[in-house]
Amino acid sequence: MPKTSFASLAHRAARREASVTVEKQVDGPAPLAIHHLGDQELRQPARRVSRVDHNIRQLCRDMLRSMYSAQGIGLAATQVGVHKQVLVIDLDPENPSTPPLVLINPEITAYGASVDSREEGCLSIPGVYLSVVRPTVVEVTFTDELGRKQRRKADGLLGRCIQHEMDHLNGILFVDRVQVVEDLHRELDHHGFAPSAVHAVV
Repeated sequence: MPKTSFASLAHRAARREASVTVEKQVDGPAPLAIHHLGDQELRQPARRVSRVDHNIRQLCRDMLRSMYSAQGIGLAATQVGVHKQVLVIDLDPENPSTPPLVLINPEITAYGASVDSREEGCLSIPGVYLSVVRPTVVEVTFTDELGRKQRRKADGLLGRCIQHEMDHLNGILFVDRVQVVEDLHRELDHHGFAPSAVHAVV
């Protein structure tokens, strides 16, 4: 076999190893347990990832499988007890051909001038849905699963999802940002969560 063929095969093998795309239909238990409101794991800040390697990509795969198993569209490593700055997002989980978005060491570098209030939920607070005010547009820099630096402008659901998941990396949950306290306490009580577990963001 020609040397170029060996090189080509090695390149394809490396690309497969670097891919974090997984089956969106998860059979069996999720590989990672998702922590719920009240667990102190959710309040610990995440650390920057120093190197994007096989272990980080495997973490992303396990996070995606856990997210799909829980029927979510976003998951932060903090939610599964791994305190690294890693997010996975898939706004089209029913479509096998749509690749997920992986953000490693994400940083919001700019916010749009306008804000809006939209209902949010969270895999760490199942059943609770409440309105949260956030900027409508953000610009974010991050490293992808191949170790490449990326910059992206995000609005709509993606912009909100990025902000929601990045909050997790700082130990913040969406309920900490809910402004109507009466609605918040009523929803938490109804779903068996303690209002005292909320850390209001001023």
